[in-house]
Amino acid sequence: MTTWLRDETPHDIFRFLREGDEGRHQTAHVTADGAAWLASAAGGRPGAALTRWEASPASPAALPCGTVFDVVSVDPVFGRRILDRLWEEGPGSGPVAVHRGRMMLFTAPGTAQRLPALLDWEEWGDAVPRPLCHGVGDAVTVPPLTPAGAAGPRWLVAPDTRNPWLPGPEVVLWACVRAVRAAATPDVRVSIFPPADPGANVYDVSRRR
Repeated sequence: MTTWLRDETPHDIFRFLREGDEGRHQTAHVTADGAAWLASAAGGRPGAALTRWEASPASPAALPCGTVFDVVSVDPVFGRRILDRLWEEGPGSGPVAVHRGRMMLFTAPGTAQRLPALLDWEEWGDAVPRPLCHGVGDAVTVPPLTPAGAAGPRWLVAPDTRNPWLPGPEVVLWACVRAVRAAATPDVRVSIFPPADPGANVYDVSRRR
């Protein structure tokens, strides 16, 4: 297992994160359990990226997809509509990040392979902005464990448990279709994301599984 998971590290990152966990409900902050879940994606290989992350928790890292999670990357405007549907009408979401003008939905392994096919079969599939799906053989840039400003990758819904619930391809498809339908109707509801502060932490994390 990577040295990043040792009880004691040069920067004692897990103790640092745990000290901030109590009474903290801001969805943009990674908890110690959430950090352990992220690290598990690296498997038994230390990896240069995780070594740098261990030394600098304010730096992003590259993690492989396909085993612990897949990532569905979407346009941020459409992504906000998807999150609105997931949180207002559905089961909520797994971790969500933003990076380089894209919104990254962390999903169940296998979603990257299955979702494009489901969109091809779905009646409304052509109306869905085509997502970029990252699965087996891909790696993604993961935001730092501690907030480092708005310039780089950052969490909208940070991991906070060792076993987070992750939406599968059917749930993501449902949310995509509902987002398209909502945008197509004249009485579309206003997004819960305030335009003046698109990164506001407004989701009820008590509903997260």
